[in-house]
Amino acid sequence: MDIFDTKGIKPMLISEQKKAFDSPDWIYEVKLDGIRCIAYLDPVGVTDLRNKRDKNLLPNVPELTDIHKLVKRKCILDGELFVLKNGVTDFYEVQRRALMADPFKIKLTAAKFPASFTAYDIIYDTDHLVMDLTLMERKNLLSGIIMENDMLNMSRYIEENGIALFEAAKQQGLEGVVAKRKDSKYYFGKRTKNWIKFKVMETEDCIICGYIKKANNMTSLILGQYDGQRLIYRGHVTLGVSIRSLMQYRLRITGISPFEETPVGNAGAVWLEPELVCIVESMPTDNESFRQAVFRGIRNDKTPLECQLRKDI
Repeated sequence: MDIFDTKGIKPMLISEQKKAFDSPDWIYEVKLDGIRCIAYLDPVGVTDLRNKRDKNLLPNVPELTDIHKLVKRKCILDGELFVLKNGVTDFYEVQRRALMADPFKIKLTAAKFPASFTAYDIIYDTDHLVMDLTLMERKNLLSGIIMENDMLNMSRYIEENGIALFEAAKQQGLEGVVAKRKDSKYYFGKRTKNWIKFKVMETEDCIICGYIKKANNMTSLILGQYDGQRLIYRGHVTLGVSIRSLMQYRLRITGISPFEETPVGNAGAVWLEPELVCIVESMPTDNESFRQAVFRGIRNDKTPLECQLRKDI
C-alpha cells in the first residue's frame, strides 16, 4: 500500500550536539521548541498530523484541521507543531495541549494560544517518496507546494553563518539552531551526523536537598534555591550525577524534607542537610523547574543562601 495511507513514518533524527560553526556546506535553521510531527496532507482530502510515535494529534489541535487546503498537491511533510506564547515557542503549552482530552477545554485553549505547523522538509510528493533528493532539492520542492499562512508555513534558513544565527537565537532566548548538510538525503528513523544541533543552555547554582535512587544504578538529585530566606523546590537532575563522586563531600542525612511542604514525586527520597551547592545546566524555561537538566559539578565558593531564585523565570 501507499505510505501516505499506511502512515507510521518515523522521522529522521538529529545525531548530536556541537559547538556552533560556519560552513558553506551547511544550512542553519532556528530550532523550534515544539513537538516533532509528520503531516500527511491532501488538498482534496484531509489533514493527518502525527507525532514520532504515530499518534494522531489533530484532535488536540483542531484549529489545524484544514491546513491540507494550503498545499498544492498531496504530500508528506516533516516539521514542528508549536504554540507561540509572548512571541516565542512555548514547549510546555504545546505539551499541555497534546495531553488534553476534553474537547471543550481544547477549544478554549486553541482560541487563546492557537497552534501552528512549520515544515522544514518534504518526504513525499504527489505519489512518490523524495528522500533520495538532496536537502536543497527538497527545500526547493517544498517551497513550490506550500501556500503559507499563520497555521502552516516553512522553516527559514540561512547559509554559511551558523555562529551568527546561534548568537541571535541565544539573545532571543530561543532553544538553539539545527545545522544540516546541503547534500544530505532523508532516512526514516535514522540518527544522522548530517543533522546536528547547537543548543542554548543556561547554568544556575542550586542546593542539593536530597537524592533518590533510581533504576539502572542512576541517582536523581533533589534541587532547591532560596527565595529570600525561604527554600524553594526546583525539581531534579539525573544526567551527569554520580553518587559515588558525591560521597567525597560531606552529605549529612536528616531524614526530613527541608522544604515547608514535601514536594510530590519524591517518594523514597533520602533527605539531606541543604548545604552543598551544585551547578545545573538546562534549557531556558518559564517554569519553576529545570528542563533537560544536566549536573555540572559542585561549587565550594558559594553558600546555599546565595543560591537565590531568579525573578525572571
